[in-house]
Amino acid sequence: METRITFENFKEIWESILIRASDEYETPPEVIKIEGSTISTLGNFSASTGKGKSRKSFNVSAIVASALTGRKILNYEANFPEGKERILYFDTEQSPNHCRTILRRINKLCGYPEKMDDDRIRFAFLREMSTLERRDIIELALSSEPEVGLVIIDGLRDLLFDINSSTEAAEVIGLLMRWSSQYNVHIHTILHLNKGDDNLRGHIGTELNHKAETIIQIKVSEEDENISEVCASLVRDRKFPPFAFHVSEEGIPVLEEDYDFAPKPKRESFNYKELPEEEHRKALDKAFEGASKVGYNELIDRLRTGYEVLGFDRSYAILAKLKKFLVEKGMILKEGKKYVYNRDFHYVPKASDQNGIVS
Repeated sequence: METRITFENFKEIWESILIRASDEYETPPEVIKIEGSTISTLGNFSASTGKGKSRKSFNVSAIVASALTGRKILNYEANFPEGKERILYFDTEQSPNHCRTILRRINKLCGYPEKMDDDRIRFAFLREMSTLERRDIIELALSSEPEVGLVIIDGLRDLLFDINSSTEAAEVIGLLMRWSSQYNVHIHTILHLNKGDDNLRGHIGTELNHKAETIIQIKVSEEDENISEVCASLVRDRKFPPFAFHVSEEGIPVLEEDYDFAPKPKRESFNYKELPEEEHRKALDKAFEGASKVGYNELIDRLRTGYEVLGFDRSYAILAKLKKFLVEKGMILKEGKKYVYNRDFHYVPKASDQNGIVS
């Protein structure tokens, strides 16, 4: 039961909550920025939002990796003060295996060995816990880890019994406000958007909109389903410029350089699986001009150059799918970590190929 204020303890509480003009307060440290815009300070909380499969956890992995390294990752730049450099990561939805995948992804982004255990981060999966146990575990972990500066709660909805309860939503947001202030941490949480619109789910979403320091929205690009766009839904500081990322072959988020957010005219369909052999040969001759063996990233750049001859100018992610198709059909061969052009290939589009990716 919640402790009620009585006449006996009122005076002490009253003195603790009075604000005076003569009071002096330290400005909360700005701990995470995007392009100079402050999105996170100690003593506050923020959120990432998006629909299912928009790659929210990939985005949060970049935030955590930046906090661990102090380096710019995607467009996040984190700088936590000395003594507040540890991280607590709570996942309420996924299995231990999936949680380990996220942790290894963070290591890759940091440039660490994939299986390295970093003492500065504690990753806990709470899927098997009850709602109240999840709240208690977070509270007790915070109280026992004074050097924590960043807390991730992946699955805010799972701290509630009923997402449609306005009373419970206010209670949980109250917990985030108290935890972030009392333990001097920044809490970043994840909440899904409604399937039918871009509104945050339930009463908890309404409360987040009112109380969060920053809300970041991640959504799949309408132009390319392999790209996720990141924009400011709500920022108390000035809005940061949007950016985009794709997931690499190594399973980590990679910034889409010079991504164009301007509305684009509808492009004609271009299905590389329908191209006859001579068209592929023309593009690959151009792509491998002056080269014999190339690495993965150089291959993607060369495919862009080669297929532009045919009018095929697409994103990194689509070109990665093209590369996979060319390897499957034997037009490009993989030798160790390098790729070579098989000039003796023979390819005839089959009926089964006609339902390939149209981009």
